[in-house]
Amino acid sequence: MTDLLAYRDRFPILRDCTYLINHSLAAMPAAVEDRLLEYARMWRERGIRSWGEGWWEMPITVGDQIGRIIGAPPGSTVMHQNVTVAEEVVLSCFRQSGVRNRVVYEEANFPSVRYLYQAKADLEVVAVEDDAAIVEAIDERTLLVPISHVLFKNGEIQDIEPIVRRAHEVGAYVVLDCYQSAGVVPFDVTSLEVDFAVGGSVKWLCGGPGAGWLYVRPDLAERLEPTFVGWQGHARPFAFEPELEYAAGARRFLTGTPNVPALYAATAGYDVIEEVGVERIRERSLALTQLLIDRLDAAGFEVASPREPARRGGTVLVRTPADAAVHRELGERGIICDFRPDAGIRLGPHLYNSEEELEATVAQLTEIVSSGAYERHLDAVARF
Repeated sequence: MTDLLAYRDRFPILRDCTYLINHSLAAMPAAVEDRLLEYARMWRERGIRSWGEGWWEMPITVGDQIGRIIGAPPGSTVMHQNVTVAEEVVLSCFRQSGVRNRVVYEEANFPSVRYLYQAKADLEVVAVEDDAAIVEAIDERTLLVPISHVLFKNGEIQDIEPIVRRAHEVGAYVVLDCYQSAGVVPFDVTSLEVDFAVGGSVKWLCGGPGAGWLYVRPDLAERLEPTFVGWQGHARPFAFEPELEYAAGARRFLTGTPNVPALYAATAGYDVIEEVGVERIRERSLALTQLLIDRLDAAGFEVASPREPARRGGTVLVRTPADAAVHRELGERGIICDFRPDAGIRLGPHLYNSEEELEATVAQLTEIVSSGAYERHLDAVARF
């Protein structure tokens, strides 16, 4: 799979540093600049006509490109600003009083998702230890199960099928957050039978910020009625009718005017993912993360992410004596990664990273810890 190194030239930042933070913000494809110039050209030369020449449809056309990556049928995926907005749209379909008001998810769920549900006074939020405990906690009172496909802190892949099966047994809905899996772990939302899937483009999809997405199972999209809705969700938006009439299918899950420049930028990353294929990316990712684990083991570090390939996403977590300080020193040496409090340093190689980069990273990490070079940064805190 070293042939994927031929893609390095498409990512300019790789010339300047060792970029191992793809689980947080992937390297920018050079083609993004061309896409944004095209957006500017359209605005400059076509002006208002741009809406009828592609801009207005981009939440659907770009959504369909995401759909091809995640196994969703055409017309079932729409673009939003971020996952929080997408999940709020989903949640707005179910705002009714009654016994069925429980939300069940794992303790390691991403904080932004947790905050959204915690802020709703009419919901009973149940946070449990892990994916197996989610299955046990789902009952007839459960309304939504908003879970992470891959946990953000340690890169662990969750066992989704039993959760979906149990939720559907009792009439609950599963919202699968694929932010840490789309583009690096193969999956198919149709085969998984999830009700909703959400994600963004900042990470493994190499699409940058401002391009979140929402998949809605087609049969649900025809009958659910979100109350967080805008004029793009109307059946005839340019008729400017005073009363709401929902658009057909997933279009009704749109809100207001789309983030056009972000969608232009995002397609440059999606093109690479589609060209390479997630299966090939996964094979490369498993090889690189295994190399990291082997070298970290040999250097005497504690690896805190899953060792079993079937449970390991794209990230390797390593514990150090002072994660924030070690992270700062790595950054000053041109190794770009991050850490999470009480978890460890996260190293996330993507398809374009090389074995030599990983060998050098572990060597630098070993020297930083053994020499105590990190101690001058002991007051460091997380900046991203």
